[in-house]
Amino acid sequence: MDRNDNAVENPKGTNRARVAAAWAVHAFTASGVIAALLAIAALIAGDPRMTLIWLGVSLLIDGFDGPMARKLRVTEFAPRFDGAILDHVIDYLTYAVIPALMVYRFGLVPPGWEIPAAGWIMTSALYCFGNREMKTWDNYFSGFPATWNLVVLCFWLAATGPWTNLVIIALLGLLTFVPAKFVHPFRVAMLRPLTLAVTALWATLTLWLVAATPAAIAPADAFPGAFGLWTAASLYFLGLCAWRTASPLWGRRDR
Repeated sequence: MDRNDNAVENPKGTNRARVAAAWAVHAFTASGVIAALLAIAALIAGDPRMTLIWLGVSLLIDGFDGPMARKLRVTEFAPRFDGAILDHVIDYLTYAVIPALMVYRFGLVPPGWEIPAAGWIMTSALYCFGNREMKTWDNYFSGFPATWNLVVLCFWLAATGPWTNLVIIALLGLLTFVPAKFVHPFRVAMLRPLTLAVTALWATLTLWLVAATPAAIAPADAFPGAFGLWTAASLYFLGLCAWRTASPLWGRRDR
């Protein structure tokens, strides 16, 4: 009798555990908004370093919640709540709005261009987040994927000038509407082990350069070796994007 009762009850208990796990993933995704709030607080305080660190925390959350959701079958066990929409809301805040505010707040573009540059970032990102064909068959992004958080990070680490930044912002915004290919380091199968290793190296170097560089000193001057490795890792990703965009064979398969 006890054995039969357990046979009936265990599936229900298992389902409750899976439902709880699915909602825990949603809660983990939602925690990204707290990191965003702390980034905004740092931005208001005029601290670009802490703003970037909190944006990095939100990026880590965004990187892990998707695989967790797929593994735990969140859409099956929490079907009434759309985690994709939750993810998009937080991503638009951390990938576009806060970086746009950084461009405005920290003088990353020439005087008088702050509002146009920030507005261009936010409006072009809207197309990206609304684009139903943002991913290719092999999980590359088609068009610039509005990763403006990484763009402002590169501005800060490379200490590029305001006019250079403005040109880059203009070009990347245009690439949102062009089918150039941008690598997703976790989802693209081609060269995945190497890409994941380079991603880990890049992330480690980024954290070191942001956290350890003294104020008023460019990372390239403070840690030239680490900055050189960071640059090489960044060029690896750019190389993948350029190769995938230019590949005629893969281009035909996209169509």
